[in-house]
Amino acid sequence: MTLEQLIVLNAIVEHGTFRAAASHLNKAQSAISHMMKKLEDEIGFELLSRDAYRPSLTERGEVIYRHATRVLQRVQELKSISATLRSDQEAEVALTVTATYPLPPILSLVSEMTARFQATHIKMSRDNMGGSLERLLAEDVQIAISTLDDVPLDRIEALPLRPVMMIPVSHPDFPAAQDDRMKSDTEMQTHIQVVVSDSARAATQSRGILPGGLRWTVSDFATKKEILLANMGWGGLPQHMIQAELDEGSLVPLNIEGYPPTRVSHYAMRRRDVTQGTVAQAIWDSLRMSKTQDA
Repeated sequence: MTLEQLIVLNAIVEHGTFRAAASHLNKAQSAISHMMKKLEDEIGFELLSRDAYRPSLTERGEVIYRHATRVLQRVQELKSISATLRSDQEAEVALTVTATYPLPPILSLVSEMTARFQATHIKMSRDNMGGSLERLLAEDVQIAISTLDDVPLDRIEALPLRPVMMIPVSHPDFPAAQDDRMKSDTEMQTHIQVVVSDSARAATQSRGILPGGLRWTVSDFATKKEILLANMGWGGLPQHMIQAELDEGSLVPLNIEGYPPTRVSHYAMRRRDVTQGTVAQAIWDSLRMSKTQDA
């Protein structure tokens, strides 16, 4: 069974007769008839009933035809993708988004890029702290969204995005949440602080850690949030991640000396020494113009 035979079968069904199919494919009618007869001999049963003027699919022919149309559709898609890849559109673009940054605006951007550049596979990952920069410097990703901590700006171009408010919170029944007075760092050392580990392999960053205090370390903010909701510790979380809990009172802000709510700047970053392809450049331009920059 060949692709050409499937094309002929499809043409006969779509155009109704061998003659019309031959005209459409710019082939002799005898060649069309021979190709169909050869296909039927190969598979061992008739695909078309030739009892009437217009050939019609047999019962088993209907099954083969349905599968054949799917194959032809996939072939057309591959041709389209191949044509695109002959241009300067990348086969794959990777970006990483630090775990503190809200996903909805990024997902909206990725959806737009997927619709515009269907042949490009877009990969997106989440990292903590230095993990995003590590991926960018290693050329594992074309674009990283993170803070500027430890970023070598001579090698990295940075585009300011929407800042994120980090708020120290706990369960309302947590001991440190029982009054509004300012808690000293010495007092807070007796309470478990839940922190998220850096996903970078080569070097690690630490932010907002209370010196000398009790501490649990987890791998992601979702786990940290669940621990805080279970009244098992305190810690800082992005406001967008906990706004619903703040509104309903299942998490409350803490008043801690040296740990106020903090507005953390975030940036889109790319390497200065790497030429961006069409899709990576389109993502960058969209980040520059989009509402992800709104404060």
